[in-house]
Amino acid sequence: MNAKPLKNIRAILVDDEALARQVLREFLSSHKEIEIIGECANGFEAVKAVTEQKPDLVFLDIQMPKLDGFEVLELIGTGPAVVFVTAHDTFAIRAFEAHAVDYLLKPFSSERFEAALQRAKLRLGGKMPSPSELAASARPPLQYLERLAVKDGTRVFIIPVQKLDFAEAQDDYVELNAEGKKYLKQQTISTLESGLDPARFVRIHRSYIANVERIVKVEPYAKDSHVAVLTNGKQLPVSRTGYARLRELLER
Repeated sequence: MNAKPLKNIRAILVDDEALARQVLREFLSSHKEIEIIGECANGFEAVKAVTEQKPDLVFLDIQMPKLDGFEVLELIGTGPAVVFVTAHDTFAIRAFEAHAVDYLLKPFSSERFEAALQRAKLRLGGKMPSPSELAASARPPLQYLERLAVKDGTRVFIIPVQKLDFAEAQDDYVELNAEGKKYLKQQTISTLESGLDPARFVRIHRSYIANVERIVKVEPYAKDSHVAVLTNGKQLPVSRTGYARLRELLER
């Protein structure tokens, strides 16, 4: 079945190199159905532009200052179709072949660009994979998160993981608690758990992940349950399974 022709596709180009954006502009110049509505030189600009302008298509570099492509993807959600542009991230390439619209490996030919653009057109309007799941699948084995990016409107907050006290599940969100502040991130607690170093963070309850360094003591609460007391006095429930995980970690 042939795809229905698409018209007036609004695109944003995101790359910290002006030359790379120029190459994309030149390749797109012959496609009159595509309107370039913005260009961004870093991840913060990209999140703001996508949130405000709601493009149909984003060409997104992976390695950029401030926010990388994975973090931008998590923050902009599943609205636009995304074609990733990368110089050498082989882990991302492997993941995006299976999950994303497409990727372009720099330097790319006009033929390769056309193939990626065609795939993007076919995917426009379709169901996109969860951004947090996509980012998690693209992360190299045993490479854990060093920071968490959270979007609030057009603002972006960066939380170093060592400052995270605990995380609490809130349906399809997680509430991140760090240095007395709370941040709501659209991500499941299981996906967050998979990105955190298990030597530093423990799933103490189905709804809670705790930073082990913040736990002062663990006290009995009721039959087969405990509470973890943090350095700031906060008490978190500890399930029987969570208690076993915690003991195993602390006894290493």
